[in-house]
Amino acid sequence: MKASAFVYPWDVNGDPEAPARIAALGTAQVTLASAYHSTRALTPRHPRHRVVTAEHAAVLYPAGEHWTDRTPRPYPAGDWAPGDAFGEAAAALVDAGLEVHTWVVLAHNSRLGAEHPDTSVVNAYGDRYPWAPCVAQPATRAYLTDLAAEAAVRPGARGTELESLGWYGLAHLHAHDKTAGVGLGDAGQYLMSLCFCPSCREGYGARGLDADALAAAVRAALEPVWRGAPSDGGWAGVEKLLGEETANTARAWRDETARTLQEAAVAAVRRAAPEDFQVLLHADPVSYHCGANAGVDPAHILSVADGVVVPCTGGAGLLAPFAREARADTVLAANLTIVSGMGGSPGTLAADAAEARRLGATELRLYHAGLASDGDLEAVRSALAGL
Repeated sequence: MKASAFVYPWDVNGDPEAPARIAALGTAQVTLASAYHSTRALTPRHPRHRVVTAEHAAVLYPAGEHWTDRTPRPYPAGDWAPGDAFGEAAAALVDAGLEVHTWVVLAHNSRLGAEHPDTSVVNAYGDRYPWAPCVAQPATRAYLTDLAAEAAVRPGARGTELESLGWYGLAHLHAHDKTAGVGLGDAGQYLMSLCFCPSCREGYGARGLDADALAAAVRAALEPVWRGAPSDGGWAGVEKLLGEETANTARAWRDETARTLQEAAVAAVRRAAPEDFQVLLHADPVSYHCGANAGVDPAHILSVADGVVVPCTGGAGLLAPFAREARADTVLAANLTIVSGMGGSPGTLAADAAEARRLGATELRLYHAGLASDGDLEAVRSALAGL
């Protein structure tokens, strides 16, 4: 079962032992970040540093001149990934016998929202989410599509994995996150992620929904939740809170918006890529879900991309809807966290991989070789040797 480990360029650059250490895990591939959001990351084995602070979302290579005078445009990285950090790391990993695929984070960019507030998702209360670019806005869609193509097709890469290519919303950590005091549940999280920027208001209107009335309905539906009432789960809960017709009309527009962006971005990558370049999406099989694993319709996305990367830490059940729609050549990669301190279970990797395979997985993704302790990596080596 082919496995790929997630890696940042700063895990490799400046550490001459890193490529061989990653190859020794038993992975055939690395998924190397080429465009990434802000983060603070440990580098427990690096000879020059132990903590890397990526201060804002950035491309980890020199952006092309075609971005000049465009807004939005990608930000260059600072001293955490200078120059062509991706290219340097990719070359070292290829020399170690590893296949390199790019890891491209798209609709998750706090600096963009801070500097250009009008690009952000706006909830029903008028609060902006600066980490979440609204994927309905034409300029943002053009930016994300062009960024996907450029960041995906880097020299040395044989494929890409596109993360957060869809709606982003409330449910993602932002700085020191303090939003868990009220249990919003699945339905409440969705309602708090509905966008009411001018582009979204226009989109609702085109579907026959009054945006002001929809926002008022969202606020009214959430009022009992703020007072401590439990939120009904799943889509049935959203329909109960908003009314079936309103809920499904709004969802249909959001689903179409995400779907057409995914189609455009994948098409742009394919135009820029060499033959046999693999394109995968980090995905969730429930189309109204928001976040890094974009909510998709499994049948549709597998007709567009070569496959998906599916979150499976804690259980591989999300694979099943994709497996039902998969072709013989579809890649279904089970994404398993291998960092014990981040909720992963490297000690059960062999069993977790076997269960994922039973549910349709064809490959593994291991998050994250640079963040894991030596003990975690040893458990991974042992598990992969037996697969």
